[in-house]
Amino acid sequence: MKTVFIAGYARLPAGMAAQNVYDTLTITAEIDKKYGVIVSTSCTLATKHGREYVESLLRGHSLQDGIDDLVEHAKIHYLGKAGNAIQSAIKDLYMQYQQFKGNA
Repeated sequence: MKTVFIAGYARLPAGMAAQNVYDTLTITAEIDKKYGVIVSTSCTLATKHGREYVESLLRGHSLQDGIDDLVEHAKIHYLGKAGNAIQSAIKDLYMQYQQFKGNA
């Protein structure tokens, strides 16, 4: 298999629609093992639009380039209540990727 499936997690703030279903935000990603490119992704945000926004942010990005620009983009452009959780879940996803690469 040429890809790996990795998940990143973060606690959601109280009062969000998704928080009524999930206590945490989960971002999952299928990542190309050789180049670190995110092939596909999904997350547990409540709205389809929010999930699609996160997917468009992440898809095509190579984790070999780090995540600073992804986190900064989410910080500046995602102004919903889940913004901090999205940033944290991206950081957790990256940490899981780094652990995978260290063990690969």
